[in-house]
Amino acid sequence: MPTSMPPLSLPAAALAALAGVLLWSLAEYLLHRFLGHDHRTLPNPFAAEHTRHHAEGDYFAPTWKKALVALAAVPPTGAVAALVVDVPLGLVFALSFAATYLGYEWLHRRLHTHRGVGPWGRWLRRHHFHHHFVDPHTNHGVTSPVWDVAFGTRREPTRIRVPAKLRMRWLVDDATGEVRAELASWYELRRAG
Repeated sequence: MPTSMPPLSLPAAALAALAGVLLWSLAEYLLHRFLGHDHRTLPNPFAAEHTRHHAEGDYFAPTWKKALVALAAVPPTGAVAALVVDVPLGLVFALSFAATYLGYEWLHRRLHTHRGVGPWGRWLRRHHFHHHFVDPHTNHGVTSPVWDVAFGTRREPTRIRVPAKLRMRWLVDDATGEVRAELASWYELRRAG
């Protein structure tokens, strides 16, 4: 006798989607901290791309690689979640996890390529660039400081000295070649020599 899947309720689906978002944020922190910066796990494929990103600043792994990773994450995360809940909710969880990963990738790129919008955007950019240019052993959460707070790796961004060769376009005034006046209290260029 065939069995049918249970109906998908909206509240349960919303909880499964929220769980996918939250678990991605934890995975983001753990991957960044332990695969990107922990000498005990080096070398690894993630660290190779991540090291290049730190060294070049505007380098990001190709979008097609990231899309493949997101696609590849759906079956295993969905299968594990289906064991805990059921198949439809497992699929919602997995799709939410993968979509949040892609959202993280978009936001991370925007932090490097565009000026922050609003107080949160400006703060998040400083939180991330403190990691890049002040102390790479802190502020591992790119989209949120929650796990940095939980694991004691959050540091309040100080004045960030950006190496001139790694400066972001949005940071520098084209006319003067210096940090834009409105950003000068938070950033400065560190010139070689």
